Amino acid sequence: MTSASDNISLREFHSLNPRPQKLIVTIALGVLVGAAVLLYKYSWRQSVLFIIGSLLGIALYNSSFGFASAYRKLLLSKDGRGMYGQLLMLSVATLLFAPLLSAGKVFGQEIEGAIAPIGISGIIGAFIFGIGMQLGGACGCGTLYTIGSGSYTMIITLITFCLGAFYATLTHGFWSGLPKIPPIVLGETIGWPAAVLIQLTILLLLAVGLGTWIKNSNSIAQNTQFSPWSIFTGAIALAVLNWLTLLISGHPWRITWGFALWTAKVAMYLGWSPSSGGFWDGDSSLSSSVFSDISSVMNLGIILGALLAAALAGKLTPQIQITPLKTLAKVLGGLLMGYGAFLSFGCNIGAFFSGIASTSLHGWIWIIFALLGTFVSIKLQALFDSPLDLPPMV
Repeated sequence: MTSASDNISLREFHSLNPRPQKLIVTIALGVLVGAAVLLYKYSWRQSVLFIIGSLLGIALYNSSFGFASAYRKLLLSKDGRGMYGQLLMLSVATLLFAPLLSAGKVFGQEIEGAIAPIGISGIIGAFIFGIGMQLGGACGCGTLYTIGSGSYTMIITLITFCLGAFYATLTHGFWSGLPKIPPIVLGETIGWPAAVLIQLTILLLLAVGLGTWIKNSNSIAQNTQFSPWSIFTGAIALAVLNWLTLLISGHPWRITWGFALWTAKVAMYLGWSPSSGGFWDGDSSLSSSVFSDISSVMNLGIILGALLAAALAGKLTPQIQITPLKTLAKVLGGLLMGYGAFLSFGCNIGAFFSGIASTSLHGWIWIIFALLGTFVSIKLQALFDSPLDLPPMV
């Protein structure tokens, strides 16, 4: 005979492991296969990159991998689990990227890292982004995968992220004139073996320092969410998938460009003309299909992959939590993220993850100022009463 306590345990188990939502899984798989086939019209690479984007969405959802939430928990409660995951992700990606970047060309495909200059605009952009990702409730990839998994409030953040990125392109002339120095890439400056060794040493020292800082903390948040993957499984998966993106497309994973491009195309439809001598003048991407753009295809893949993962887990339930202050926070957060990401040559993916994996110094500068922005935003966020929508860290 089963006791009452056993019944409770069974109910709790099934609440953590609900049955797959079969109809949604079938539809999502059908869309995934159909889109991959249709994208072959543009190139086989677009099809493969769409699938990689979907796998990124699955990895992000299954591991509850977040960037914005990791920074927040680190500063508020000295919970370093998310940061340990990011340090592992960067270490694996550094090892994987180096052989491709040192070769310069693989199977006839030109290989180029996420490289950018270091300047005033990048510093300001990263700081602004750090504020925005806390107010908005997620980072760039977090916005995409939480929408796919049912957090539809994040659509507000996505729309304003797109608007902010597009507006930054219209003011590009001002920011491009500010002081900056040329890109510094360790692999090209001191050689790839030495660069990898130095970067791995820095990441190890950061992990040791982080462990020392949080060692005596009694306020580490307890994990209350079932997750099929550990944060470290997700970290390795993201590193491998970013490496595959570099191998297939010739460039690492990036997100922000797709958002700016989507908004520019909508603006053109509404009557805006790009032929004004500004950033967009002569840009061929405006005259071609959005599905020929790598970042756009991968962004859509992330949403679909997260939807599929949530449906397989039986947890795809619409979540809409809107209050005036929370809406205002997401609007401001999205605008700041979009504007800041474009100024700093990418978000937490294009600038931080892909930049550091490419041994570009701008990636390290980005995270320093993004964390400073996060600290400021945590103080501001209490005014909006806008908690993060990201799932808790594993």
